[in-house]
Amino acid sequence: MARTPTKKPAATTRRSSSGARKTAATKDNARKSTAKQDTKTAATRKPAGKKTARKPTTSRRRKSAVVRKRTGVVAGLIKYGFVAAIWAFVLVGGVLAYHAYQLPNITDLDRYERAGATRLLDRDGAMFVSYGALHGRPVTAANLAAPLINALVATEDRRFFSHFGVDPISILRAAVVNLKAGRTVQGGSTLTQQLAKNVFLSADRSYSRKIQELLLAFWLEHRFSKQEILAIYLNRVYFGAGAYGVDAAARKYFRRPVEDLTAYQSALLVGLLKAPSRYNPAVDRERSQGRTRQVLLNMADAGYLTEDEAERIAARPSAIQGAAGVSRNHRYFADWARERANGYAGPGGGDRTVRTTLDRRLQRIAEQAVSEGMKRGAKKGARQVAMVVMSPDGAVRAMIGGRDYASSQFNRATQALRQPGSAFKPFVFLAALEAGYTPKTRLPDAPVALNGWTPRNFDGRYRGEVTLEDALAHSLNAATVNLSEAIGRRRALSVARRLGVTASLPEGPSLALGAGEVTLLEMTAAYAAFANQGRFVSPYAVERIQTSAEGAIYAHDDRPAPQIVETRIVAALNTMLQSVVENGTGRRARIGRPAAGKTGTSQDFRDAWFIGYTADLVAGVWVGRDDASAMDGVTGGSLPAEIWAAFMSKAADGPPRSLVLNTN
Repeated sequence: MARTPTKKPAATTRRSSSGARKTAATKDNARKSTAKQDTKTAATRKPAGKKTARKPTTSRRRKSAVVRKRTGVVAGLIKYGFVAAIWAFVLVGGVLAYHAYQLPNITDLDRYERAGATRLLDRDGAMFVSYGALHGRPVTAANLAAPLINALVATEDRRFFSHFGVDPISILRAAVVNLKAGRTVQGGSTLTQQLAKNVFLSADRSYSRKIQELLLAFWLEHRFSKQEILAIYLNRVYFGAGAYGVDAAARKYFRRPVEDLTAYQSALLVGLLKAPSRYNPAVDRERSQGRTRQVLLNMADAGYLTEDEAERIAARPSAIQGAAGVSRNHRYFADWARERANGYAGPGGGDRTVRTTLDRRLQRIAEQAVSEGMKRGAKKGARQVAMVVMSPDGAVRAMIGGRDYASSQFNRATQALRQPGSAFKPFVFLAALEAGYTPKTRLPDAPVALNGWTPRNFDGRYRGEVTLEDALAHSLNAATVNLSEAIGRRRALSVARRLGVTASLPEGPSLALGAGEVTLLEMTAAYAAFANQGRFVSPYAVERIQTSAEGAIYAHDDRPAPQIVETRIVAALNTMLQSVVENGTGRRARIGRPAAGKTGTSQDFRDAWFIGYTADLVAGVWVGRDDASAMDGVTGGSLPAEIWAAFMSKAADGPPRSLVLNTN
């Protein structure tokens, strides 16, 4: 039977409905959870063909931080670098401004004062020595010979015409060379820089000086043309031998103006710039020629010459004809002449030109005669020599004050006081002639004793009665002392003073035999009075003095000197002194033409003299030792007479002239 459904199923339905709801909710939550998961999955899933964005890992975050930090550092460096650059620019600008402010006045290169120089000219007007810096006349670009410019540029600054005052290529090349060598062997300075340094700056190697040098180089390039810079440089640079400027150098080495310099001469002068003393042709001819050849090859390398032309020019060197080629021994005369010039005109300032009496031909002959003679004399203990050559009016034509000026500047011709020995005897015989004696007057050559002093003849023999002429010709001591005592010693002393001997002389009997001390210059001047027929002689070296500002300030007085010995007396003495040379103690002085003179030998062979003359020249020679020790038998009639004859035989010029004038 059918049953009516109860309410329990309804409850069940409610429960089922609630469970369904729960189940639905659960499913819904599950779907949401699945959707979220799908969303996450979709978010992390890489789309096809694209990178899928992922959440940065710790490592990536660190890298990003480093990049950001580095970017900040770079930005900071740029910022501070820019600031530093600004400050560096300010600092460099300040340094340049400071050194520019410290520069000397550069508005006029010709306003610089220099110490005055003294030029000595020989009797022909050619300069043979200078004291102080010798500056030539300023030359312009138009005066510069093309070979000179080419030699300078090829050797000192090959890119001179293309750089702006500084040559970076040369600086780099020098730096590489010096780095390889480990020391400074090459410089990179341009001619403009060298000019800036030579004219305005010191030679120190400081950075400050280098900065100023660069600034001045830029200024010079801006202010002057290239040709003008070359001219200024060559007017200022030192060429050795005391010559500043190319004009002074051209005249001192070659006796010619700068416009006339040949290629060889130009190369020689440019070669001197590296080391003026080292490459001086008067000091080392071979080294100078080697340096000149190198400069010529530089010119060939630069395209100014072919190599064959350079070698051909180098093979024909030019002779040194100017003052630089004069032997150093001429400096004895030069020093004496300069001293005399200062005495006439004062030391003064400014440039001074002194025309002297020096005859360079005679000076060379004298030096040669002395050199050859002293080679022989050295074997006999002769160590020093002096020689004076003058004309009969006292003009000194040549002078040698010692064997070598470089070793000793003491002038033995003008400063040394030595005993003349028998060379003093002509004063005694001249006094006797003035007292009424004649060359044929006889006097005793016999022993004489004066307060315990007994003079002896050189050979120890006495000849009895002899004539004055024979007594003087054979230099008899006993006869001379007897004559001096007969006429009175004061007569001989008075004659010596009258003839210009100013040295202190003894008044005892030994005066007659030359026991006093005199200079060679005074004795030679005294003999010159015999050659000029009895006129007073004052030896002189200066003819004329001129200054750049005042013109002529001194001129030698050419008026005839006073007559101090009668002509007939001088003629008689000349006859007697000719006998000395012809058949007396001076026979080695014979030269084949009329000549007169006297030998002199001091005690123990300490001094040996010969003073002689022709109608045109007077020359005195002394040989000895500075310590006054004895030589090995050297007498006035040996080595000094030989030197005198060697000189006179070459110096004599023109036909022979008689020494004895007609006095009737």
